[in-house]
Amino acid sequence: MAGLMKSTVVVLVVIMVASCQLQSTVAQTRHIVGDTLGWTIPPNGAATYTTWASQRNFTVGDTLVFNFTNGLHNVAEVSPAAYEPCTTANTLSLNPNGPATVKLTRPGTHYYICTAISHCQLGQKLTINVFKVTTTANTPDQSAIPLSPPSTIATAPSAFELAPSGSLIPPSLSTAPSFAAVVPVTLLAVALAFFH
Repeated sequence: MAGLMKSTVVVLVVIMVASCQLQSTVAQTRHIVGDTLGWTIPPNGAATYTTWASQRNFTVGDTLVFNFTNGLHNVAEVSPAAYEPCTTANTLSLNPNGPATVKLTRPGTHYYICTAISHCQLGQKLTINVFKVTTTANTPDQSAIPLSPPSTIATAPSAFELAPSGSLIPPSLSTAPSFAAVVPVTLLAVALAFFH
């Protein structure tokens, strides 16, 4: 009996540690740039990617996936000064092969262009604002594919607020317990109930 109790406690401790590690991946989202359009010369000019970006929340740890045909397009991160005039001389990074995945590793404004001749001038450019990871939930969107299942906290429908875009978003969950705190406490309660 004592051996069974010891092994059960060890298993519970391992599960609790693993659940804490899961918390760091919950906020990560994979954004498909341009949704089904992909990364190409947009039919409506630069407004296409501006509109796409305005409907999403980008946080450190998220990834951008630029889907494009090799040899026709590329994606380069550029400085703010190079973005508007579509200057390609001093790119910060260049991904010539599609699909190109870019991990967002720092907060701030990021600028991306296609360096193929005149593609940037025709609107193949993207600006995004990246925020530090917080304990609030990201607003889900159609093109975002979570890397792991997000935690959910039940909220009464009347607690939702109307966002500027007209969609419903949950209020800040910063005062709610985090997934990493809830799972270990729940497992501990189950273990205590099991041994009584």
